[in-house]
Amino acid sequence: MEEIDSGESVHSVLQRILGGRTGQVNGVLPATLACPRAAALLGLARMEAEGHLYSGVIGRVQWFARRFGWGEILCLPIRILASRLVVPLLRERHFKFRGGLLPCFYAHYNVTWCNERAVEVPLGRWYLEQAAPEAGRVLEVGHVLGHYGNHDHAVLDKYETAAGVINEDITTWQTEDRFDLILSISTFEHIGFDDDVTGGSADKILAAIAACRKLLNPQGRLAITVPLGYNPDLDRLIERNALGEDRGWFLLRHGPREWKEVARHQAMGTPFGRPFPFANGLLVAEFDAPD
Repeated sequence: MEEIDSGESVHSVLQRILGGRTGQVNGVLPATLACPRAAALLGLARMEAEGHLYSGVIGRVQWFARRFGWGEILCLPIRILASRLVVPLLRERHFKFRGGLLPCFYAHYNVTWCNERAVEVPLGRWYLEQAAPEAGRVLEVGHVLGHYGNHDHAVLDKYETAAGVINEDITTWQTEDRFDLILSISTFEHIGFDDDVTGGSADKILAAIAACRKLLNPQGRLAITVPLGYNPDLDRLIERNALGEDRGWFLLRHGPREWKEVARHQAMGTPFGRPFPFANGLLVAEFDAPD
């Protein structure tokens, strides 16, 4: 989901979401295309025609409406305008995760008080705290946490251009570095689904996971959050226990700002976008380094 600053005008927000750059998505380009320039041109032409996350204005409008509904295009500016009034009035809430309590995160930026960022940002920060003081051995795939504070870890994002962000595809990135923690917030569901890759997304998602695991130190871990009900291919991987995670936790949304940890069978089948906007269920998955 596009990061949004409530300090922007409604016009500029809509223009940026529907016509400007987007971020925090790490897609996978087909390795079989011999000419990168031809592949890029072909991908852009296809995205413009079909309406993808990275295509032009018309394509982005089509993509946003298809993924979130036309109603969200109308509701989004209202939430942005209301954010400065709403956030100070919200009472503090917490959610349980792995036996502890984490505070929900309310920010004007990206109006986190009405979407899954309310729990994903605290989860990401929790993982960063677990990795400290080895912050130099942390990689974030998909530029998300940097929108909500300063962090010293490395960030890789194929599409979003920002200071310090490595614009590479995780499946083809060449580095000698190895990491104690690789972290990704709501990024893997977009791979092969909202980018320029044809066909199903399951194999692309698994390839990206495998690439991340290869970059881990022997005791390192990959931690990702993904919404349920957004990408059907990803949902099927999760339902069939085919994602390959070593550990997993599910969070279910019970109210506009109320999230609870639940068992797998309680989370399966959770729809995206109802009854609350955007994600209503999340998987937090951990992967160990390969043997």
